Amino acid sequence: MPYSPSLTRADVTPKRLFLNRRALIAGAAALAATPAFPAGFSTDEAPNALEDITSYNNYYEFGFDKTDPAAYASKLTTDPWSVTVDGLVDNPGTYPLAELIAGLPIEERIYRFRCVEAWSMVVPWQGLQLSGLLEKLGVQAGAKYVAFETLHRPEEMPGQSRPGIEWPYREGLRLDEAMHPLALLATGLYGAPMPNQNGAPIRLVVPWKYGFKSIKAIVRITLTDTQPQTTWNMLQPNEYGFYANVNPKVDHPRWSQASERRIGGGLFAGRVDTPMFNGYEDHVASLYTGQDLAKDY
Repeated sequence: MPYSPSLTRADVTPKRLFLNRRALIAGAAALAATPAFPAGFSTDEAPNALEDITSYNNYYEFGFDKTDPAAYASKLTTDPWSVTVDGLVDNPGTYPLAELIAGLPIEERIYRFRCVEAWSMVVPWQGLQLSGLLEKLGVQAGAKYVAFETLHRPEEMPGQSRPGIEWPYREGLRLDEAMHPLALLATGLYGAPMPNQNGAPIRLVVPWKYGFKSIKAIVRITLTDTQPQTTWNMLQPNEYGFYANVNPKVDHPRWSQASERRIGGGLFAGRVDTPMFNGYEDHVASLYTGQDLAKDY
């Protein structure tokens, strides 16, 4: 189904309400160097406030409480930053981030973001289509999956010193999922560079999947012919499958996924029904034709 425009940049909550002067200047400079943002991929829902987006996070490298990332992520050094690309790719190597994404258009996408714990936000991301980067790198014919790894630096990411999770954090997509135009490598939000607690300097955003699929602080991208290991599937395979598609008909073993709570909605905000594929069903359902989505969860 073709995408139709729904929001423009003028519809986003004004940045002046949420950004300090330094961030605003940095964001304006970054945007001035990029093409105009198309709106055709965006939801028509109003974005959450920057305070919501940056203060309520799952990022276990910094702790298990939702407020830990905002409290501790400032210690993380994100410049300089390099990403290693390897596997079934024509142009492997370790690239400085600026070189890796050079020449690729930066776009604004306003996406619904759904977490497996049954809460959601709407986030105005800036980033590049993952497919554009993969095409630039040259995907070889035998590649079937794209694997990702997060930075492993316990001295700056205190959660990595705790037992229970095998670090570094790992995630992966099937190649056709990675090549879908909705899959985004985000480098900023609300017109400014990505905050550390949200995955700076580069993270994955896959809006039809649960948030744990959107790996942060990426340092490795691997093209492979075998399904990669993923952190939550390794840790609790009966609860977290490889696909992680938002499916309200399949409950988590410990809670229902049929409804969700919007962060920032206020004390008395009610729950709402969770849409299939997080509201992106018309765009991505064809990727899973013939699959049993209760089995391939």
